[in-house]
Amino acid sequence: MIPAKFDYVRPSSINDAVSALAEGGEDAKVIAGGQSLLPLLRLRLAYPELLVDLGALDDLRGVTDAGDHLLIGATTTHYQLVHDPLVTQHCGLVAEAAGVVADPAVRHRATIGGVIAHADPAGDLPAVVLALDATLVARGPGGEREIAARDFFVDYLTTALQPGEILTGIRVPKLGSDWGYRYEKFHRTAQAWAIVGVAALVRRSNGQVAEARVGLTNMGSVPIRAGSVEAAVAGAQASPEALRAAAASAADGTQPPADLHGAPDYRRHLAQVLTGRALEAAAGV
Repeated sequence: MIPAKFDYVRPSSINDAVSALAEGGEDAKVIAGGQSLLPLLRLRLAYPELLVDLGALDDLRGVTDAGDHLLIGATTTHYQLVHDPLVTQHCGLVAEAAGVVADPAVRHRATIGGVIAHADPAGDLPAVVLALDATLVARGPGGEREIAARDFFVDYLTTALQPGEILTGIRVPKLGSDWGYRYEKFHRTAQAWAIVGVAALVRRSNGQVAEARVGLTNMGSVPIRAGSVEAAVAGAQASPEALRAAAASAADGTQPPADLHGAPDYRRHLAQVLTGRALEAAAGV
């Protein structure tokens, strides 16, 4: 289908982009790679009167070493995340998850900021930034502010971004050598959204799990931290049996969707199985 008519601007600075978005008001949308927004436009599920294109803002692209964390620009593509040496060295979970998103054509266009701001709970990277305790950086008419990932995802396709704000970057803590990670994803085809996905991080010490973090994809209206699993696995032996036992509570408190790809009970079962696999891989057992 053909999108409805809209105006288009391509600002040359983030301040100009913020100003254009503010002037457009509720009828303005931000576009970066366009892999989430363009399908909505073509299906006429979105009717913006103005598109503010961030494609010319080179300051929002790339990865910077910022000491104890990495600053990932919002328009950094999935392909760049997979191949960036800083990401692979200090936060391999981001690279691993980005590498299983859709297909190469999409990964060359889709941006990390776009998928996070879109906030689809079936997206892979929202659960990853949640598990990493990342911080989202936004710029708006009132200046710059930081939002913890746990506070960013409010509801289905809804975030804590205020009107006129643009997501400009993601601060991701560096993982030490004692951390292992894994992103497990179950989907029908390579290009499909995750039916269920699990982002797992495990820090081992003396044969035990000192700390674990688990983020769940497509198990509710927002990405979810599996707090019951994290509590159950902390201090447990780093053994397949102990990790699988902890994973049995992965679906506790979740409200997975029902659609053509799976019923809620099916997704709860997948969450338990995939969490067990992800924890084992992250723990190296």
